Amino acid sequence: MRFLERERATVAKLLPGLDESLRALPLMKLEGPDSPGIQLFRDSGGPGLLAPSDQQGLGATALDALRVQRALGSRTPSLAVATTMHHFSMATLIGLATTEGDLGSMLVEGVAAGNQLMASGFAEERPDAGILSPSMTATEGPDGPLINGVTRPYSLARSMDLLITSVMVSRSDGQGEELAVALVPAESEGLSVGGAGAESEQVTLDDVLVAPELLVRTSALDGQLDVLLTAGFAWFQLLMTGSYLGAASALVERVLLDNRVPESERVGLLVEAEGAMSAAEGVARRIDDGGPDESTLADSLCVRYYVQDALSRVVPRAVELLADLDSTASDEVGYLATCANELTLHPPVRSQMTGPLAAYLVDGPLTIA
Repeated sequence: MRFLERERATVAKLLPGLDESLRALPLMKLEGPDSPGIQLFRDSGGPGLLAPSDQQGLGATALDALRVQRALGSRTPSLAVATTMHHFSMATLIGLATTEGDLGSMLVEGVAAGNQLMASGFAEERPDAGILSPSMTATEGPDGPLINGVTRPYSLARSMDLLITSVMVSRSDGQGEELAVALVPAESEGLSVGGAGAESEQVTLDDVLVAPELLVRTSALDGQLDVLLTAGFAWFQLLMTGSYLGAASALVERVLLDNRVPESERVGLLVEAEGAMSAAEGVARRIDDGGPDESTLADSLCVRYYVQDALSRVVPRAVELLADLDSTASDEVGYLATCANELTLHPPVRSQMTGPLAAYLVDGPLTIA
């Protein structure tokens, strides 16, 4: 198959019309503040992509989802990243369905059937805090838990129907605190979105009452993950990798279509990009074969960092080969290059995971920095 043909065929099968709609719009229109991308994603039924078919979803496999994210990233990187955060939240809910039974299944079906979008508040904008260090706290009120705090999701703050966030709560035995996951409707009293400048996507919770059944305690402790969070984070690494590989693939595609570029250069970039995708597909197949356990999460991290290294070679070479384009095309190339390089910024960054992965290699538990 031709470059990206398999990925775009997967989008056509699961989200009919979406790729055609995105292809018809200029890149910078899709990446601008008034982008129609999120609405096009909704219109195609994208929020239910990962939900099982018997829960009103599209039943996409991990391999399907990886290919969808790469295809979206090649058309509009911002949409790919935004929807990855939604899928991360959905994967967490699907994991909840395996541990909480009817409650989890009801939540998954509600999101899929309602075509709802979820933003994630897992401390992703706090460079000095790990994923398991929530910015939210909960106190017990007369009618249930009250959540307070601020989070700055990567995206979807203004489009979300729900916020899924980590929160510290008092242990049921009164001995300290523990990590929980809360699902907060966007219309909740006390929830606001806004701010100034760079803080315009800030989500603030001020004594937001959460139904007790929408606050799920986990067994995560001192950086260790329970089954629920292990699944969510494995999906996150996989799909974020695919999204940024998609942005880099947009550059590679431009090189491949330029007959002025020597064949050796075109094939060299093709080999790098497809090799990176094959590595990611291996993780996706592991998830599909047996569900994401600790070893799968470790592999997803290794592959993510491997893809980062591949992109550090592919992106600058593609930019160099495309250097004599007209100004509009040159601006797009520069923008795509900047986007593709941002995979290195997503938590957990490699420098923070060096120690935990080294410990895991000698039979220690996998911890997340």
